[in-house]
Amino acid sequence: MRALDIQLVPCLADNYAYLIRDPEAGTVGVVDPSEAEPVRQALAARGWRLDFILNTHHHFDHTGGNLDLKAESGAQVVGPAADAERIPGIDIAVGEDAPWTFGGHQVRIFDIPGHTKGHIAFWFPDADAAFTGDTLFSIGCGRMFEGTPEQFQSSLAKLAGLPDATRIYCGHEYTASNIRFALSVEPGNAALQARAREVEALRAAGQPTIPATIGAEKAANPFLRWASAELRAAVGGGSDVAVFAETRRRKDTF
Repeated sequence: MRALDIQLVPCLADNYAYLIRDPEAGTVGVVDPSEAEPVRQALAARGWRLDFILNTHHHFDHTGGNLDLKAESGAQVVGPAADAERIPGIDIAVGEDAPWTFGGHQVRIFDIPGHTKGHIAFWFPDADAAFTGDTLFSIGCGRMFEGTPEQFQSSLAKLAGLPDATRIYCGHEYTASNIRFALSVEPGNAALQARAREVEALRAAGQPTIPATIGAEKAANPFLRWASAELRAAVGGGSDVAVFAETRRRKDTF
């Protein structure tokens, strides 16, 4: 196990950027900076200098701070090779066939299209941490803007295959609203009920609900639970892809 410092940086209304630092190498990065100023303040408070800007996908609420932060720090922008033309300031294009090193960490890249065509996740296996952008949220998943149900379900299955202890750092604080939908399609899920109580307490205390773990998500997130008999009955059954697609359709109009 190699240490990785991870600091949540709230941005915009409900986004999270993440400062990451390898304490042994001193390498510093930021994941999905939607705006520059909160990241600037978080770096200054810790006395850290930015080396890398990591983007999971092209949406402005994940890349809006790229160019200002790059101009100020000289940091290199790392983003999806499959969508490089839409990543502001990209220097290093990565994908499953083009992994990357952050300090002493060998970072695994997952191509996970569905929300966007070129979405990726950054997995730090020796730190039990994955940055999943808007593909996998706690108790939810992103809207299917550019992909197909087959692509999106396959992407989620890929993330579900990570070790249960993997901490998931996603792009937004959506957990409470995601839980309200999840209870509408799987109300009998005891793990989901327990997560609802936990999240209610965290939000009442003004605390983030992130990170979650893959193990907890597999137990409670309907978008990873296409094998659940209760969920399948609620959305009309069919193939795993069909169950995912109908669950996503219902969330779109919830």
